[in-house]
Amino acid sequence: MTDAQETAADLRTTTGGGPPDDVDKAPIPLLEPREGIPPVVADEDALARVVAAFAAGTGPVAVDAERASGYRYGQRAYLVQLRREGAGSALIDPVGCPDLSALGEALSGTEWILHAATQDLPCLREIGMVPTSLFDTELAGRLAGFPRVGLGAMVESVLGYALEKGHSAVDWSTRPLPEPWLRYAALDVELLVDLRDALEKELDRQGKLEWARQEFDAIAAAPPAPPRKDPWRRTSGMHKVRRRRQMAVVRELWESRDRIAQRRDVSPGKVLSDAAIVEAALALPGNVHGLAALPGYGQRMGRRQLEQWMAAVDRAKALPEAALPQPGAGPAGPPPPRAWADKDPAAAARLSAARSAVSALAERLALPQENLITPDTVRRLCWEPPKRLGQDTVAEALAGYGARPWQIEQVTPALVTALAATA
Repeated sequence: MTDAQETAADLRTTTGGGPPDDVDKAPIPLLEPREGIPPVVADEDALARVVAAFAAGTGPVAVDAERASGYRYGQRAYLVQLRREGAGSALIDPVGCPDLSALGEALSGTEWILHAATQDLPCLREIGMVPTSLFDTELAGRLAGFPRVGLGAMVESVLGYALEKGHSAVDWSTRPLPEPWLRYAALDVELLVDLRDALEKELDRQGKLEWARQEFDAIAAAPPAPPRKDPWRRTSGMHKVRRRRQMAVVRELWESRDRIAQRRDVSPGKVLSDAAIVEAALALPGNVHGLAALPGYGQRMGRRQLEQWMAAVDRAKALPEAALPQPGAGPAGPPPPRAWADKDPAAAARLSAARSAVSALAERLALPQENLITPDTVRRLCWEPPKRLGQDTVAEALAGYGARPWQIEQVTPALVTALAATA
């Protein structure tokens, strides 16, 4: 029996969830919510009843959200699922109830349980739901050393139940939502509280519970991400585009596509693919016929559409040299590690030693390296280490890069030793 299997068996026994202590037994399919599929809340009266019920509930609240990624513009929530002791489960339609701030206020001070919290928090924030404290079951699984941390895998390995995951990528903006989708959505929060309790016990057993709490607090306290600068530069395949005039074509096509997608409320990729944008930038076609011959602009695209894309290309071609975009400066901080050997061999040696030290420590602690300390933090430290190398100066540098106290405590000795060995 592997360590992961032993952990799963122990957790099943201690939590009472799932089958007996037999990891070879097939998981039990979870087919229906305990109280059945709750009605979808889509008006203010029904929402007020849910707010009152969840305010009167006890213990933490399980929260999940469904988006329509790949179908609609943006990342808004199209369904919010909740479950709390004493309140049961609720399914809320943010289209009919776009302001859930009253619910957010009713749950203020309550611990929210989410799986992969950073994915759902932005869309929840848009509708007025912001947790003051949270427990992230995916992150907890990573810190506890589970090899698979998707919700289905965690529920199966920890609690012994199999969740049906067939509707995760459907178009959640569909109305009315089909009953099988609603069942799937309700089941996503059905066992989150049980999973949270089991993982808390396991983290405590491993001596990692305080680490997890620091991580959860950092997520809850993080401000909204600022808007991306020059988002068109993130076009897939952009690495092929070298000349500034070609970059201007990418920018014009990307911005035109974004305006159309926003107006039509569809995913930008359904308007024009990234690959088609890059093809036009590389080819710089002279007319509509030349554009139509390129991949992504074939027979299924009408003349009017071709003309609007050709107009964007022509605008880029007509720009004066001074108005062309400059090559991307790249992210702030040290250069890509592949360039270190040429730019600064001593820094390259430091990085190699530090990476080895972090890898060995992460393996000993049974958690992913990137959760022990972010690779970017290690790179920055190695590129520009403290002038006086010591426990205090390295710890201060790590804190300046945003490392949590538990991370600093764990990695500082190993990093000091690694850096000293290459001095």
